[in-house]
Amino acid sequence: MEALTKLVYLAAAVCFIIALKRLSHPATARSGNWIGATGMLVAIAITLFDRNILSYQLIIIGIIVGSTVGLVFARTVKMTAMPQMVALLNGFGGAASALVAGAEYLRYMAVGETPPTDVAVTISLSVLIGSVTFSGSLIAFGKLQEIVTGTAVTYPLQKTVNALLLMALLALIVFLAMAFPNPQMLLVLTGLALLLGVLSVIPIGGADMPVIIALLNSYSGLAAAMTGFVINNDGLIISGALVGASGVILTAIMCKAMNRSLGNVLFGAFGAGAETGSSVIVAGEVVDQPIKQITADDAAMLMAYGKQVIIVPGYGLAVAQAQHEVREMAELLEKKGVSVKYAIH
Repeated sequence: MEALTKLVYLAAAVCFIIALKRLSHPATARSGNWIGATGMLVAIAITLFDRNILSYQLIIIGIIVGSTVGLVFARTVKMTAMPQMVALLNGFGGAASALVAGAEYLRYMAVGETPPTDVAVTISLSVLIGSVTFSGSLIAFGKLQEIVTGTAVTYPLQKTVNALLLMALLALIVFLAMAFPNPQMLLVLTGLALLLGVLSVIPIGGADMPVIIALLNSYSGLAAAMTGFVINNDGLIISGALVGASGVILTAIMCKAMNRSLGNVLFGAFGAGAETGSSVIVAGEVVDQPIKQITADDAAMLMAYGKQVIIVPGYGLAVAQAQHEVREMAELLEKKGVSVKYAIH
């Protein structure tokens, strides 16, 4: 049975890899999504059979409730609201990993066993990363949903406070690995990790949220991988590692596309002056500029000197619902003899 389980996990991993490849192109993204979902379903099914679950009632209820919520989200959430939905789902993934690791900690306490050092460390890491992912994702969701201000919120000694908080969390992980059981300190670790997630994301402007969501997606994968080590589940380790790696790659690609480093996104407070102006990157430095509004006529006049104009609609245009203005500008350009085309990025 163990050999069959590993073979099925390997097949699920192949599904994930194929899904990631197909998700890289709009024409194959839909089938890639189905392949990835199928791989995850297979991994979950073999895990349930392999672990000899005694009662499936709660599991079936969870599947029904989760599938219903997912279906409602898929049918009702607008495409322009997808980033905040992804942020919310990332947060739920991180919270699930932290809860499973915490449950394993309590299980060791209940049976009177002391977990091996490596297991104790991975339990703490799973709680840490999962909690940071959960609270950070909630802040990202709030910024995109305009529940929380979308501007970068800074405060004195911001980087110092976050650095000290991270050092305190790492010290707690060492302490928890050496002193078992200590559920009170595990709760302290969880609370400080939740605080770190909030303080890490709140200083980041709303325009950078897609990058942060990709990074938080990577965090949720790492938390899942840590939980896989805790409960000795190969499927969780493989899927978590794939999500973590792909999230890091996507984050790097997005930073490169914006001509900025990840450090600048995380600590640059880009958009802190967005209420009075806009920020641009000049020679690697963030420079505040006053906002200057123009009409479709003004834009068409500026671009009428070119022979061809290519419009690349993006997330910002969709959120602003500016498609009508873009069409108006395109019609004005075409009347002036300019060839107008559209590109998808």
